[in-house]
Amino acid sequence: MDSYSATQETVYVYAENYGCVANRFDMELMLGQLIKEGYRLAADPKKADVLLINTCGVKKPTEDRISERIRRLSRLDKPLIIAGCLPRINIKAIQRVAPNFAVMLDPKSVDRIVNAVRLAREGKRGIIFFSDTVPMKLDLPIYRTSRVIGIIMISEGCLGSCAYCCVRFARGILHSFPMEAIVKKVREAVLDDAKEIWLTSQDCGAYGADIDANLAELLRRCCEVPGRFLIRVGMMNPRHVLKILPELADSFKNEKIFNFLHLPVQSGDDEVLRKMNRGYSVREFEEIVRTFRKEVPKLTLATDIICGFPGEDLRAFENTIHLVEEIKPDVVNISKFFPRPRTPAEKMRQLDAKLIKSRSRRLSEIVRRISWRKNEEWIGWEGEILVDEKGKGSSWIGRNFAYKPIVVRSDKNLIGRFLKVRVTRAFPTYLEADIQKIRI
Repeated sequence: MDSYSATQETVYVYAENYGCVANRFDMELMLGQLIKEGYRLAADPKKADVLLINTCGVKKPTEDRISERIRRLSRLDKPLIIAGCLPRINIKAIQRVAPNFAVMLDPKSVDRIVNAVRLAREGKRGIIFFSDTVPMKLDLPIYRTSRVIGIIMISEGCLGSCAYCCVRFARGILHSFPMEAIVKKVREAVLDDAKEIWLTSQDCGAYGADIDANLAELLRRCCEVPGRFLIRVGMMNPRHVLKILPELADSFKNEKIFNFLHLPVQSGDDEVLRKMNRGYSVREFEEIVRTFRKEVPKLTLATDIICGFPGEDLRAFENTIHLVEEIKPDVVNISKFFPRPRTPAEKMRQLDAKLIKSRSRRLSEIVRRISWRKNEEWIGWEGEILVDEKGKGSSWIGRNFAYKPIVVRSDKNLIGRFLKVRVTRAFPTYLEADIQKIRI
Protein backbone atom coordinates (compact mmCIF):
# COMPACT_ATOMS: atom_id res chain seq x y z
CA MET A 1 0.00 0.00 0.00
CA ASP A 2 1.16 3.52 -0.83
CA SER A 3 -0.29 6.70 0.70
CA TYR A 4 0.40 10.24 -0.39
CA SER A 5 0.14 13.61 1.29
CA ALA A 6 0.38 17.38 0.77
CA THR A 7 -0.61 20.26 2.99
CA GLN A 8 -2.20 23.28 1.25
CA GLU A 9 -5.60 24.72 2.23
CA THR A 10 -8.61 23.68 0.14
CA VAL A 11 -10.68 20.51 -0.33
CA TYR A 12 -8.61 17.56 0.85
CA VAL A 13 -8.50 14.12 -0.74
CA TYR A 14 -6.96 11.14 1.02
CA ALA A 15 -5.58 8.57 -1.42
CA GLU A 16 -4.39 4.97 -1.04
CA ASN A 17 -3.00 2.81 -3.83
CA TYR A 18 -2.65 -0.97 -4.09
CA GLY A 19 -1.41 -3.36 -6.73
CA CYS A 20 0.91 -3.32 -9.70
CA VAL A 21 2.97 -0.58 -11.33
CA ALA A 22 0.15 0.07 -13.82
CA ASN A 23 -2.13 0.80 -10.86
CA ARG A 24 0.45 3.17 -9.45
CA PHE A 25 0.56 4.96 -12.80
CA ASP A 26 -3.23 5.27 -12.79
CA MET A 27 -3.11 6.72 -9.29
CA GLU A 28 -0.49 9.26 -10.37
CA LEU A 29 -2.82 10.29 -13.21
CA MET A 30 -5.78 10.71 -10.85
CA LEU A 31 -3.69 12.72 -8.40
CA GLY A 32 -2.32 14.85 -11.23
CA GLN A 33 -5.80 15.79 -12.41
CA LEU A 34 -7.03 16.55 -8.90
CA ILE A 35 -4.03 18.72 -8.05
CA LYS A 36 -4.41 20.60 -11.33
CA GLU A 37 -8.01 21.39 -10.32
CA GLY A 38 -6.88 22.76 -6.95
CA TYR A 39 -7.50 19.77 -4.70
CA ARG A 40 -4.90 18.87 -2.08
CA LEU A 41 -3.89 15.56 -0.57
CA ALA A 42 -4.45 14.65 3.06
CA ALA A 43 -2.09 12.42 5.04
CA ASP A 44 -4.88 11.27 7.38
CA PRO A 45 -8.24 9.92 6.13
CA LYS A 46 -9.96 11.37 9.21
CA LYS A 47 -8.91 14.86 8.13
CA ALA A 48 -9.92 14.50 4.48
CA ASP A 49 -13.07 15.63 2.73
CA VAL A 50 -13.06 12.77 0.21
CA LEU A 51 -11.46 9.32 0.33
CA LEU A 52 -9.98 7.59 -2.74
CA ILE A 53 -8.77 3.99 -2.83
CA ASN A 54 -7.26 2.46 -5.97
CA THR A 55 -7.80 -1.28 -5.72
CA CYS A 56 -6.28 -4.53 -6.96
CA GLY A 57 -8.08 -7.85 -7.31
CA VAL A 58 -5.54 -10.13 -8.94
CA LYS A 59 -5.57 -12.66 -6.07
CA LYS A 60 -8.19 -13.71 -3.52
CA PRO A 61 -6.05 -12.77 -0.46
CA THR A 62 -5.46 -9.34 -2.03
CA GLU A 63 -9.18 -8.88 -2.61
CA ASP A 64 -9.94 -9.87 0.98
CA ARG A 65 -7.36 -7.46 2.39
CA ILE A 66 -8.56 -4.56 0.25
CA SER A 67 -12.23 -5.33 0.98
CA GLU A 68 -11.49 -5.05 4.68
CA ARG A 69 -9.70 -1.73 4.09
CA ILE A 70 -12.70 -0.46 2.12
CA ARG A 71 -14.96 -1.49 4.99
CA ARG A 72 -12.86 0.49 7.47
CA LEU A 73 -12.71 3.58 5.26
CA SER A 74 -16.48 3.47 4.72
CA ARG A 75 -16.99 3.58 8.50
CA LEU A 76 -15.45 7.08 8.55
CA ASP A 77 -18.70 8.30 6.98
CA LYS A 78 -16.95 10.35 4.30
CA PRO A 79 -17.54 10.25 0.51
CA LEU A 80 -15.67 7.17 -0.72
CA ILE A 81 -14.41 6.73 -4.29
CA ILE A 82 -13.30 3.22 -5.24
CA ALA A 83 -11.10 2.92 -8.33
CA GLY A 84 -8.88 0.30 -9.92
CA CYS A 85 -9.44 -3.29 -11.03
CA LEU A 86 -11.60 -4.70 -8.23
CA PRO A 87 -14.82 -2.92 -9.29
CA ARG A 88 -14.67 -4.77 -12.62
CA ILE A 89 -13.50 -8.06 -11.13
CA ASN A 90 -15.89 -8.40 -8.20
CA ILE A 91 -18.27 -5.46 -7.78
CA LYS A 92 -20.45 -7.46 -5.38
CA ALA A 93 -17.57 -7.78 -2.92
CA ILE A 94 -17.32 -3.98 -2.80
CA GLN A 95 -21.08 -3.46 -2.49
CA ARG A 96 -21.15 -5.84 0.48
CA VAL A 97 -18.51 -3.95 2.47
CA ALA A 98 -19.34 -0.41 1.30
CA PRO A 99 -23.01 -0.21 0.24
CA ASN A 100 -22.93 3.56 0.62
CA PHE A 101 -19.95 4.22 -1.67
CA ALA A 102 -19.98 7.46 -3.63
CA VAL A 103 -18.39 6.56 -6.97
CA MET A 104 -16.70 3.56 -8.58
CA LEU A 105 -14.17 3.97 -11.40
CA ASP A 106 -12.58 1.27 -13.53
CA PRO A 107 -9.04 1.64 -14.98
CA LYS A 108 -10.43 3.05 -18.24
CA SER A 109 -12.25 5.84 -16.40
CA VAL A 110 -9.35 7.51 -14.57
CA ASP A 111 -9.93 10.61 -16.73
CA ARG A 112 -13.25 11.10 -14.89
CA ILE A 113 -11.78 11.43 -11.40
CA VAL A 114 -12.38 15.18 -11.11
CA ASN A 115 -16.06 14.70 -11.93
CA ALA A 116 -16.19 11.77 -9.51
CA VAL A 117 -14.86 13.90 -6.64
CA ARG A 118 -17.29 16.71 -7.49
CA LEU A 119 -20.27 14.34 -7.44
CA ALA A 120 -19.05 12.74 -4.22
CA ARG A 121 -18.79 16.19 -2.61
CA GLU A 122 -22.34 16.94 -3.72
CA GLY A 123 -23.60 13.94 -1.77
CA LYS A 124 -24.21 11.61 -4.70
CA ARG A 125 -23.96 7.90 -3.92
CA GLY A 126 -23.81 4.63 -5.87
CA ILE A 127 -22.48 6.14 -9.11
CA ILE A 128 -20.52 3.81 -11.40
CA PHE A 129 -18.16 5.06 -14.10
CA PHE A 130 -17.17 2.13 -16.33
CA SER A 131 -15.85 2.57 -19.84
CA ASP A 132 -15.01 0.23 -22.72
CA THR A 133 -12.87 2.92 -24.37
CA VAL A 134 -9.28 3.57 -23.29
CA PRO A 135 -8.62 7.29 -22.75
CA MET A 136 -5.36 8.80 -24.00
CA LYS A 137 -3.75 8.43 -20.60
CA LEU A 138 -0.43 9.89 -21.73
CA ASP A 139 -2.13 13.26 -22.33
CA LEU A 140 -3.40 13.50 -18.74
CA PRO A 141 -1.53 15.50 -16.09
CA ILE A 142 0.54 13.37 -13.74
CA TYR A 143 1.74 13.73 -10.16
CA ARG A 144 4.90 11.69 -9.74
CA THR A 145 5.02 9.99 -6.37
CA SER A 146 8.79 9.51 -6.62
CA ARG A 147 11.44 12.13 -7.33
CA VAL A 148 13.57 9.52 -9.03
CA ILE A 149 11.14 7.22 -10.85
CA GLY A 150 8.96 8.16 -13.80
CA ILE A 151 6.28 5.59 -14.61
CA ILE A 152 4.94 5.44 -18.17
CA MET A 153 2.20 3.07 -19.28
CA ILE A 154 2.91 1.89 -22.83
CA SER A 155 -0.32 -0.06 -23.34
CA GLU A 156 -3.58 -0.98 -21.65
CA GLY A 157 -4.87 -4.53 -21.57
CA CYS A 158 -3.34 -7.62 -23.17
CA LEU A 159 -3.77 -10.22 -25.90
CA GLY A 160 -3.84 -13.16 -23.51
CA SER A 161 -6.66 -15.29 -22.19
CA CYS A 162 -4.92 -17.06 -19.32
CA ALA A 163 -7.31 -19.45 -17.60
CA TYR A 164 -6.60 -18.05 -14.12
CA CYS A 165 -6.50 -14.31 -14.88
CA CYS A 166 -9.25 -11.89 -13.87
CA VAL A 167 -7.30 -8.69 -14.61
CA ARG A 168 -8.33 -8.88 -18.27
CA PHE A 169 -11.92 -8.22 -17.14
CA ALA A 170 -10.71 -4.88 -15.77
CA ARG A 171 -8.07 -3.89 -18.33
CA GLY A 172 -9.51 -5.46 -21.48
CA ILE A 173 -7.87 -6.24 -24.80
CA LEU A 174 -4.56 -4.71 -25.86
CA HIS A 175 -4.56 -1.00 -26.64
CA SER A 176 -1.04 0.27 -27.36
CA PHE A 177 -0.34 3.95 -26.95
CA PRO A 178 1.41 5.73 -29.86
CA MET A 179 5.18 5.41 -29.83
CA GLU A 180 5.65 9.14 -30.31
CA ALA A 181 3.53 9.85 -27.22
CA ILE A 182 5.55 7.40 -25.11
CA VAL A 183 8.88 8.85 -26.23
CA LYS A 184 7.53 12.32 -25.48
CA LYS A 185 6.61 11.24 -21.94
CA VAL A 186 10.10 9.77 -21.45
CA ARG A 187 11.62 13.08 -22.56
CA GLU A 188 9.34 15.05 -20.22
CA ALA A 189 10.12 12.79 -17.26
CA VAL A 190 13.88 13.06 -17.83
CA LEU A 191 13.63 16.86 -18.13
CA ASP A 192 11.72 16.74 -14.82
CA ASP A 193 14.77 15.02 -13.28
CA ALA A 194 13.55 11.41 -13.37
CA LYS A 195 16.53 9.08 -13.46
CA GLU A 196 14.64 5.79 -13.67
CA ILE A 197 11.95 5.24 -16.27
CA TRP A 198 9.59 2.32 -15.66
CA LEU A 199 7.79 1.20 -18.82
CA THR A 200 4.71 -0.66 -17.66
CA SER A 201 1.81 -2.66 -19.06
CA GLN A 202 -0.10 -5.86 -18.38
CA ASP A 203 2.24 -7.39 -20.97
CA CYS A 204 5.04 -5.21 -22.30
CA GLY A 205 6.01 -7.93 -24.78
CA ALA A 206 2.71 -7.51 -26.63
CA TYR A 207 3.26 -3.78 -27.12
CA GLY A 208 2.51 -2.59 -30.63
CA ALA A 209 0.82 -5.75 -31.93
CA ASP A 210 -2.28 -3.65 -32.63
CA ILE A 211 -0.49 -0.65 -34.19
CA ASP A 212 2.21 -2.24 -36.36
CA ALA A 213 5.03 -1.60 -33.88
CA ASN A 214 6.93 -3.65 -31.30
CA LEU A 215 8.72 -3.32 -27.98
CA ALA A 216 12.25 -3.57 -29.42
CA GLU A 217 11.59 -0.61 -31.68
CA LEU A 218 10.07 1.35 -28.80
CA LEU A 219 13.09 0.70 -26.59
CA ARG A 220 15.46 1.92 -29.28
CA ARG A 221 13.46 5.12 -29.63
CA CYS A 222 13.33 5.70 -25.86
CA CYS A 223 17.09 5.22 -25.54
CA GLU A 224 17.63 8.02 -28.07
CA VAL A 225 16.21 10.54 -25.60
CA PRO A 226 19.08 12.72 -24.31
CA GLY A 227 19.98 12.61 -20.62
CA ARG A 228 21.27 10.31 -17.93
CA PHE A 229 18.60 7.78 -17.06
CA LEU A 230 17.90 4.04 -16.93
CA ILE A 231 14.87 2.17 -18.24
CA ARG A 232 13.23 -0.74 -16.44
CA VAL A 233 11.14 -2.87 -18.78
CA GLY A 234 8.04 -4.39 -17.20
CA MET A 235 6.69 -7.93 -17.31
CA MET A 236 6.56 -9.77 -20.64
CA ASN A 237 4.63 -12.93 -21.53
CA PRO A 238 7.06 -15.38 -23.21
CA ARG A 239 4.45 -15.98 -25.90
CA HIS A 240 4.96 -12.51 -27.36
CA VAL A 241 8.67 -12.24 -26.64
CA LEU A 242 9.25 -15.21 -28.95
CA LYS A 243 7.99 -13.20 -31.93
CA ILE A 244 10.63 -10.48 -31.51
CA LEU A 245 13.30 -12.39 -29.60
CA PRO A 246 16.52 -11.53 -31.53
CA GLU A 247 15.84 -7.80 -31.83
CA LEU A 248 14.47 -7.52 -28.29
CA ALA A 249 17.52 -9.19 -26.75
CA ASP A 250 19.73 -6.93 -28.87
CA SER A 251 17.91 -3.82 -27.64
CA PHE A 252 18.71 -4.77 -24.03
CA LYS A 253 22.41 -4.23 -24.78
CA ASN A 254 21.86 -0.47 -24.65
CA GLU A 255 23.46 0.97 -21.51
CA LYS A 256 20.26 2.91 -20.76
CA ILE A 257 18.28 -0.28 -20.19
CA PHE A 258 18.56 -2.21 -16.93
CA ASN A 259 19.81 -5.76 -17.48
CA PHE A 260 16.57 -6.97 -15.94
CA LEU A 261 14.15 -9.42 -17.55
CA HIS A 262 10.78 -10.15 -15.94
CA LEU A 263 9.58 -13.25 -17.77
CA PRO A 264 6.83 -15.19 -15.94
CA VAL A 265 6.90 -18.91 -16.66
CA GLN A 266 4.08 -19.82 -14.19
CA SER A 267 4.80 -23.56 -14.45
CA GLY A 268 7.63 -25.84 -15.54
CA ASP A 269 5.21 -28.39 -16.97
CA ASP A 270 3.85 -28.22 -20.52
CA GLU A 271 0.51 -29.82 -19.68
CA VAL A 272 -0.13 -27.31 -16.89
CA LEU A 273 0.88 -24.47 -19.22
CA ARG A 274 -1.65 -25.79 -21.74
CA LYS A 275 -4.41 -25.80 -19.12
CA MET A 276 -3.37 -22.28 -18.13
CA ASN A 277 -3.65 -21.28 -21.82
CA ARG A 278 -0.28 -19.55 -21.68
CA GLY A 279 0.59 -20.13 -25.34
CA TYR A 280 4.21 -21.30 -25.03
CA SER A 281 6.16 -24.36 -23.93
CA VAL A 282 8.84 -24.83 -21.29
CA ARG A 283 11.38 -25.31 -24.09
CA GLU A 284 10.41 -21.96 -25.62
CA PHE A 285 10.75 -20.24 -22.26
CA GLU A 286 14.22 -21.74 -21.89
CA GLU A 287 15.11 -20.56 -25.40
CA ILE A 288 14.29 -16.98 -24.43
CA VAL A 289 16.39 -17.22 -21.27
CA ARG A 290 19.35 -18.67 -23.17
CA THR A 291 19.15 -15.98 -25.85
CA PHE A 292 19.01 -13.13 -23.35
CA ARG A 293 21.84 -14.54 -21.24
CA LYS A 294 23.99 -14.91 -24.32
CA GLU A 295 23.40 -11.31 -25.39
CA VAL A 296 23.26 -9.82 -21.86
CA PRO A 297 25.61 -11.93 -19.69
CA LYS A 298 25.00 -10.11 -16.38
CA LEU A 299 21.23 -10.46 -16.64
CA THR A 300 18.93 -10.42 -13.63
CA LEU A 301 16.15 -12.89 -14.40
CA ALA A 302 12.85 -12.59 -12.56
CA THR A 303 9.99 -15.02 -13.09
CA ASP A 304 6.60 -15.88 -11.59
CA ILE A 305 5.29 -19.32 -10.62
CA ILE A 306 1.82 -20.42 -9.56
CA CYS A 307 1.75 -23.34 -7.12
CA GLY A 308 -1.23 -25.65 -7.15
CA PHE A 309 -2.95 -24.80 -10.42
CA PRO A 310 -5.73 -27.34 -11.17
CA GLY A 311 -4.20 -30.41 -12.77
CA GLU A 312 -0.75 -29.90 -11.25
CA ASP A 313 0.10 -33.41 -10.10
CA LEU A 314 3.33 -34.34 -8.30
CA ARG A 315 5.16 -34.96 -11.58
CA ALA A 316 4.19 -31.51 -12.90
CA PHE A 317 5.35 -29.87 -9.68
CA GLU A 318 8.66 -31.73 -9.84
CA ASN A 319 9.06 -30.47 -13.42
CA THR A 320 8.68 -26.94 -12.11
CA ILE A 321 11.33 -27.53 -9.44
CA HIS A 322 13.63 -29.00 -12.08
CA LEU A 323 13.19 -25.93 -14.29
CA VAL A 324 13.96 -23.55 -11.42
CA GLU A 325 17.07 -25.49 -10.46
CA GLU A 326 18.13 -25.61 -14.11
CA ILE A 327 17.72 -21.93 -15.08
CA LYS A 328 18.50 -20.49 -11.62
CA PRO A 329 16.47 -17.28 -11.76
CA ASP A 330 17.55 -14.40 -9.52
CA VAL A 331 13.99 -13.65 -8.40
CA VAL A 332 10.93 -15.89 -8.28
CA ASN A 333 7.53 -14.51 -7.29
CA ILE A 334 5.61 -17.50 -5.95
CA SER A 335 1.82 -17.46 -5.74
CA LYS A 336 -0.47 -20.06 -4.23
CA PHE A 337 -3.34 -20.67 -6.64
CA PHE A 338 -6.74 -19.24 -5.72
CA PRO A 339 -9.62 -19.38 -8.23
CA ARG A 340 -10.89 -15.99 -9.35
CA PRO A 341 -14.47 -15.18 -10.35
CA ARG A 342 -15.57 -15.82 -13.96
CA THR A 343 -12.28 -17.42 -14.99
CA PRO A 344 -12.09 -20.87 -16.65
CA ALA A 345 -9.85 -22.08 -13.82
CA GLU A 346 -12.66 -21.42 -11.33
CA LYS A 347 -14.61 -24.31 -12.89
CA MET A 348 -11.67 -26.74 -12.81
CA ARG A 349 -11.16 -29.34 -10.09
CA GLN A 350 -9.22 -27.63 -7.30
CA LEU A 351 -6.25 -29.03 -5.39
CA ASP A 352 -6.26 -29.34 -1.63
CA ALA A 353 -5.22 -26.07 0.06
CA LYS A 354 -2.80 -27.86 2.41
CA LEU A 355 -1.07 -29.50 -0.54
CA ILE A 356 -0.73 -26.15 -2.29
CA LYS A 357 0.72 -24.59 0.84
CA SER A 358 3.20 -27.44 1.23
CA ARG A 359 4.37 -27.13 -2.38
CA SER A 360 4.69 -23.37 -2.07
CA ARG A 361 6.81 -23.75 1.06
CA ARG A 362 9.10 -26.31 -0.59
CA LEU A 363 9.56 -24.19 -3.72
CA SER A 364 10.21 -21.08 -1.61
CA GLU A 365 13.05 -22.83 0.21
CA ILE A 366 14.67 -23.85 -3.09
CA VAL A 367 14.26 -20.36 -4.53
CA ARG A 368 15.73 -18.75 -1.43
CA ARG A 369 18.82 -20.93 -1.67
CA ILE A 370 19.30 -20.20 -5.38
CA SER A 371 18.77 -16.46 -4.94
CA TRP A 372 21.31 -16.35 -2.13
CA ARG A 373 23.93 -18.16 -4.21
CA LYS A 374 23.27 -15.90 -7.19
CA ASN A 375 23.68 -12.82 -5.02
CA GLU A 376 26.92 -14.15 -3.52
CA GLU A 377 28.43 -13.91 -7.01
CA TRP A 378 28.23 -10.11 -6.65
CA ILE A 379 30.40 -9.90 -3.52
CA GLY A 380 33.42 -7.77 -4.34
CA TRP A 381 31.73 -6.07 -7.29
CA GLU A 382 32.58 -2.39 -7.65
CA GLY A 383 30.49 -0.05 -9.72
CA GLU A 384 27.79 2.56 -9.85
CA ILE A 385 24.32 2.46 -8.35
CA LEU A 386 21.40 4.88 -8.46
CA VAL A 387 19.65 5.38 -5.13
CA ASP A 388 15.90 5.19 -5.74
CA GLU A 389 14.45 4.28 -2.35
CA LYS A 390 14.77 5.11 1.36
CA GLY A 391 15.46 2.12 3.58
CA LYS A 392 15.08 1.74 7.33
CA GLY A 393 16.98 4.10 9.63
CA SER A 394 20.06 5.47 7.91
CA SER A 395 19.93 2.95 5.05
CA TRP A 396 19.30 3.67 1.37
CA ILE A 397 18.50 1.30 -1.49
CA GLY A 398 20.09 1.69 -4.89
CA ARG A 399 20.10 -0.30 -8.11
CA ASN A 400 23.05 -1.21 -10.27
CA PHE A 401 22.99 -1.82 -14.03
CA ALA A 402 21.44 -5.26 -13.46
CA TYR A 403 18.71 -3.79 -11.22
CA LYS A 404 20.14 -5.55 -8.17
CA PRO A 405 18.92 -3.93 -4.93
CA ILE A 406 21.99 -2.74 -3.03
CA VAL A 407 21.73 -1.32 0.50
CA VAL A 408 24.14 1.38 1.67
CA ARG A 409 24.23 3.43 4.86
CA SER A 410 24.62 7.17 5.21
CA ASP A 411 23.24 10.03 7.29
CA LYS A 412 22.99 12.11 4.10
CA ASN A 413 19.92 12.20 1.87
CA LEU A 414 21.02 10.07 -1.08
CA ILE A 415 17.75 9.86 -3.05
CA GLY A 416 18.48 10.35 -6.74
CA ARG A 417 22.25 10.22 -6.27
CA PHE A 418 24.67 8.08 -8.26
CA LEU A 419 27.18 6.35 -5.98
CA LYS A 420 30.28 4.28 -6.57
CA VAL A 421 30.09 1.30 -4.22
CA ARG A 422 31.73 -2.01 -3.37
CA VAL A 423 29.49 -4.97 -2.50
CA THR A 424 30.49 -6.56 0.81
CA ARG A 425 27.64 -8.91 1.78
CA ALA A 426 24.91 -10.90 0.07
CA PHE A 427 21.45 -11.95 1.23
CA PRO A 428 18.69 -13.81 -0.62
CA THR A 429 16.83 -10.64 -1.62
CA TYR A 430 19.46 -7.87 -1.59
CA LEU A 431 23.13 -6.93 -1.39
CA GLU A 432 25.00 -4.67 1.04
CA ALA A 433 27.78 -2.33 -0.05
CA ASP A 434 30.18 0.34 1.18
CA ILE A 435 30.09 3.74 -0.44
CA GLN A 436 33.31 4.67 -2.19
CA LYS A 437 32.23 7.88 -3.83
CA ILE A 438 29.11 10.05 -4.21
CA ARG A 439 29.08 11.13 -7.85
CA ILE A 440 26.05 13.43 -8.19
